[in-house]
Amino acid sequence: MKLLIVSTAPFIYRGRDVYAYGPYVNELLVWNKNATTIGFCCPVWESDRGLLISKVPFEIGKHFKLIDLNGVTLKGKIQSFFRSFYNIIILFKAYYWADHIHIRCPGNIGLLSCFVQIFFPSKPKSAKYAGNWDPESNQPWSYCLQKWILSNTFLTRNMQVLVYGEWPNQSKNIKPFFTASYSEKEKLPLQPLNMSGTINFIFVGSLVVGKNPLYAIKLVEQFFKNNHNVRLNIYGDGVLKAELEKYIEENYLEKHVFLHGNQNQEVIKKAYQNSHFVILPSKSEGWPKAIAEGMFWGCVPIATPVSFVPFMLDYGKRGVLLEMDFTSDYNQLKMFLRNETLYQEMRNEGANWSRSYTTDLFQTEIKSILIN
Repeated sequence: MKLLIVSTAPFIYRGRDVYAYGPYVNELLVWNKNATTIGFCCPVWESDRGLLISKVPFEIGKHFKLIDLNGVTLKGKIQSFFRSFYNIIILFKAYYWADHIHIRCPGNIGLLSCFVQIFFPSKPKSAKYAGNWDPESNQPWSYCLQKWILSNTFLTRNMQVLVYGEWPNQSKNIKPFFTASYSEKEKLPLQPLNMSGTINFIFVGSLVVGKNPLYAIKLVEQFFKNNHNVRLNIYGDGVLKAELEKYIEENYLEKHVFLHGNQNQEVIKKAYQNSHFVILPSKSEGWPKAIAEGMFWGCVPIATPVSFVPFMLDYGKRGVLLEMDFTSDYNQLKMFLRNETLYQEMRNEGANWSRSYTTDLFQTEIKSILIN
């Protein structure tokens, strides 16, 4: 089987080696195991631009190279419009080559792919919508258009659409799905932790407005102001780094908040194992990987109630749903200081839930999608 993966996620070439976003590479390993030949239709970057990248460890049968479409200025948007026609031609070539087409959405490339796939009704296809599928959420028009095309069984045929969460009144091609980071073999006992010493928080994600890392810092600051021994470890990089560094310095948080930048999976895993809470005050999510990974290692999750998150946290039984008010959220977390039993119960329940979604199960599900 010639499997084609269409994605906005770029490839970076270094000599003969190919690199891509690290977590994306981990998932590609599973798709590759179920294909005779794997090809890609995606842009190329000359540098990693601060992206946490990993080497693609398998042979790429074909790479249909697209032009990156990320125009922000008026000139950039005009250029992206005309470059889209070139990308459409490349997409048609790639689709003819493939036996199974897998589209990654949402995104600019995903939008073009949704239109092109209409012309291949008999070819087996799948799509992964990695964003928020909640039909009631407020999203950009281009995202809504992608969702509409994918769920329209007249325009989109012979395709399974993988989405995060179970939503009412969905078309028959919409399939609830998940993402996994760890295998059955990695289910080690949880690290013993209690609330009597330093309380460790962890934030893992891009330092961008959408992920809201400043709120995480300010929330932990509430504990510091109330004389609690706390530590927040932040893993990730992005445009807000300088602003966060300035806030930490101006508010004398250097001994409590630490920016570690991008780190590899093993470093992140050890950080999760030694953290009491994983925090993600994000404005929008699909499957929040940091929350699921933190729960796997016994971190009690603290997250905004967007998209699939309330279900992940069992509506507050497996974690804390943020109200985005410092006083209210601090009071929610303060209850763990008074109730050690509640903390231990919640971390165990979260781990049990997260550990039901392993890479072993993920591989079985991917194989089923490609066969059917």
